[in-house]
Amino acid sequence: MDGGGAVHNRSVEDVFSDFRGRRSGVIKALTVDVEEFYQQCDPEKENLCLYGFPNEVWEVNLPAEEVPPELPEPALGINFARDGMQERDWLALVAVHSDSWLLSVAYYFGARFGFDKADRRRLFNMINDLPTVFEVVTGVAKKPVKEKSSSANGSRSKSNFKTREAEIHGMYSRQPQAREEVEAMYQEDEDEHGDTLCGACGENYASDEFWICCDICEKWFHGKCVRITPAKAEHIKQYKCPSCSHKRGRV
Repeated sequence: MDGGGAVHNRSVEDVFSDFRGRRSGVIKALTVDVEEFYQQCDPEKENLCLYGFPNEVWEVNLPAEEVPPELPEPALGINFARDGMQERDWLALVAVHSDSWLLSVAYYFGARFGFDKADRRRLFNMINDLPTVFEVVTGVAKKPVKEKSSSANGSRSKSNFKTREAEIHGMYSRQPQAREEVEAMYQEDEDEHGDTLCGACGENYASDEFWICCDICEKWFHGKCVRITPAKAEHIKQYKCPSCSHKRGRV
């Protein structure tokens, strides 16, 4: 194994970029592509590892044969525990070991490239600003506050969560609110959702992006991460994310 296109220069930013790409690949395996990941981790196979690569691609494969390996290796034999515990617990266990591996790779590069104390601290702070894989997979990362409806029936499907611009436009058309009142509501919503994290990619909420909430696990996702558009969401009565759909299909 060649290390998945490891960085070759010596800047903190490049090591962080490498970390972020690998992390995105791992999160994708444990959330969006969970069904495929589950199937590949057959307990009947040999020791398997989950690899994330800088280009945000993941792979389940055997460990490197050379000793020592070019890069620190992920947890060995993740497939053996798959059928011996609840799926969510197994995914959480893989997530924890993946967090450890990602840090190991980042600090391997830090040592190899001679980062000093200031560089190591800066690298850690950049990494620490992102939620861990475990937090994303288990939903520990902060969820958005569910919005109150202004409709007559007092409820609104989470699947119809739109961008804030579209919602504000609707407010103006439904009732004659003062502009400053609407803007105050917009600011309040921004404050509430500022730390919201996508259950697929782990990135933060942004007011100009379409988000959708799973009605089963109540995690929020970028529409683009789960391939749901605002138009498509209009016709979904109960949205189930890829992970929850997969679980239901195997029951």
